[in-house]
Amino acid sequence: MLSLELILSTLSSFYYAKSAEDEGATFMGMSMKHLSLVVLLLQNSTLVLMMRYSRVNVDPDQPMYLASTAVFFAEIIKLLACLVVLAYKTKSLPRTMYIIRKDILEQPKEILKMLVPSGLYALQNNLLYVALSNLEAATFQVTYQMKILSTAIFSVLMLNRKLSTQKWFALCLLMVGVTLVQLQNVGSARSSVVPVESKDEMVTEDEVLDAAVSENMAEATNQLNGGAEEDTGPIQNPFIGLLAVLTSCVSSGFAGCYFEKILKGAEADMWVRNLQLGISGSLFSFLAMFYDRQKIFESGFLQGYTLMTWIVVANQALGGLLVAIVVKYADNILKGFATSLSIIISGIISVYFFDFEPSVQFQIGALTVILSTYLYGRPDSPVPGFVRPTK
Repeated sequence: MLSLELILSTLSSFYYAKSAEDEGATFMGMSMKHLSLVVLLLQNSTLVLMMRYSRVNVDPDQPMYLASTAVFFAEIIKLLACLVVLAYKTKSLPRTMYIIRKDILEQPKEILKMLVPSGLYALQNNLLYVALSNLEAATFQVTYQMKILSTAIFSVLMLNRKLSTQKWFALCLLMVGVTLVQLQNVGSARSSVVPVESKDEMVTEDEVLDAAVSENMAEATNQLNGGAEEDTGPIQNPFIGLLAVLTSCVSSGFAGCYFEKILKGAEADMWVRNLQLGISGSLFSFLAMFYDRQKIFESGFLQGYTLMTWIVVANQALGGLLVAIVVKYADNILKGFATSLSIIISGIISVYFFDFEPSVQFQIGALTVILSTYLYGRPDSPVPGFVRPTK
């Protein structure tokens, strides 16, 4: 989902230039700028909410679907979609086959360049399932904005970019906001570990801590084994969810900057690039399924799949492509606005449908993250004339 949106946004920055025609473009009477806001908002909100729903609302008689197979199917759908778009653009099947042979089959080095970002994106997409199995949708939405911080740091280190004081201030606000949001999870995690009183004595604090560590280790093992379930439903551990989303943010930031670095000076078509990326991404996603090979051999690829699972897979595969089509019409402020609205919408829906109870620190943290997102995407304030050096 989010990885494809980032990839295509990066590609769009190379292959698209805003023109007066783009600014005035409309679709069914709606300006493309407003349409891009709607698409970005839907993509940012619906996938997270549906993925969360599919991971916590599991039929007791069915196993949890495997995240590795869902990611693999999403990659295959992306590949097919890119082929369809490429064929539509060329208006000729022989021409499409010629491009595939010339730019993909005869360019193995170009595919090798995609191994690093595609491997990281495969890891990221698998971790998103782990994160949303353990975190509320609203908490995930807020915490996942840490990808802004990781992308900013890697852009400075790898692309030699310079960030203004305003952007560094926004990144500091972002860290403060995410920390406040995670305090709710820390509080809930601590409250679940309570002293147990026996007939003779109270369990000591060290024993309680040992039990908590053992419980976290057991739950982490269950998550790595594909989300094992208890009679009360899927196990959820906010600590595991936090580690998953932070690792995903780091991999997303590094992969995005690496991808941009290798694309500089390249002249390949955007959809050809995505086919190259999709081929190596599908390979890594296929290899990831070997971790669940025993479960796949026992119950098949489609164990636990429901209609909602397929909707999540299709949304993850096609949602990013739809975003790529309209993202060239959205500026940074509009993207930040869409992100802010998606956080608010996810929070409201989580309250009513997932029994989420946001604490005061969560609300303050979410507002802080929204503010930081706005400040980071806002154009830097011009230096006043009386401050500028004169020649």
